[in-house]
Amino acid sequence: MAILIVLALVVIFAIVLLAKTVKIIPQARAGIVERFGKYHGTLTPGLNVIVPFMDKVRYMIDMREQVVTFPPQPVITEDNLTVSIDTVIYFQVNDPIAATYEIANYIQAVEQLTMTTLRNIAGGMDLEQTLTSRERINTGLSTVLDEATGRWGIKVKRVEVKSIDPPVSIKDAMEKQMRADRDKRASILTAEGQRQSAILTAEGNKQSAILNAEGAREAQILRAQADRESSILRAQGEGQAIQTVFQAIHDGSPDQSLLAYQYLQMLPKIAEGDANKLWIVPSEIGKALEGLGSTLSDMKGIPANSGGPAKRVDLGPTEPALSSPDRARSEADAAVQAAIAEANASANGIREQVQQVEPPVDPSADA
Repeated sequence: MAILIVLALVVIFAIVLLAKTVKIIPQARAGIVERFGKYHGTLTPGLNVIVPFMDKVRYMIDMREQVVTFPPQPVITEDNLTVSIDTVIYFQVNDPIAATYEIANYIQAVEQLTMTTLRNIAGGMDLEQTLTSRERINTGLSTVLDEATGRWGIKVKRVEVKSIDPPVSIKDAMEKQMRADRDKRASILTAEGQRQSAILTAEGNKQSAILNAEGAREAQILRAQADRESSILRAQGEGQAIQTVFQAIHDGSPDQSLLAYQYLQMLPKIAEGDANKLWIVPSEIGKALEGLGSTLSDMKGIPANSGGPAKRVDLGPTEPALSSPDRARSEADAAVQAAIAEANASANGIREQVQQVEPPVDPSADA
């Protein structure tokens, strides 16, 4: 029985001895070995053997890059405003021996160093610069921490400012200021839009007025040209008509007989009309007709008898040339003689009708 107890004790001692001798270090970690309280060596990842009861793995250092976030720290800016800044630090242990023996707690040391450096940097800037200078704060923190933690065996990879929170009253004032700035920019943009709209509208009205004026001017010019052409054509037509009539008169060699015939032709037109119910023919109509020719013959330019062929008036290229002037003159004379004979016949007929209608005049009554 005693032998079994001894064997059991030996087995337990062997197991403990083996556990004290063999050390397994995980990947990306380093073990700091002390012998009798003094640094003896550094264990690398894998299976390691140490002297039991003499060597001891005092610290296990994580060699991976670590991310440490610190609670928001109150910082006073240059314009005496307190802001809360939250930071994040990325660092890595390069020298496990220095990280173990040069600093007692490198995490706490980095936090305090970050706090003091952040207050130093933000103390030299006002609130607006602090809120808009994140990159400047990050760069300043990285430089100071890298210089300070180099002797601790720590490499600061990156420093980031998570948030910068000003006081609530400052937030309200900033929001009001930003709202006022946005309202100002909106008003400016609205005014510029209205100005551009008014300018474009005025330019459009100007162009429309110019085009309307040009159109009215062109229309007036065209109407004036049309009126001028119409007046010219009308005047030319009237001139040609007058020339034609004048030519016909000259061709006919008019005398007092033709004028008497024209007068007789106007007599029936006097009786025309619905209002002419009664037409009184004077008894002296015959004598009036006989003296009409002699009276009109005294007019300037109208002879009592035509003295031979009349001189032809040239009407220009619009009038066809006469192939036989003598024949045309003879035809005109025949037409005039026929008109005179018709006028005499009409005058005789009218004289007879008057004599039949009018009672005989008693000469003794006049006496």
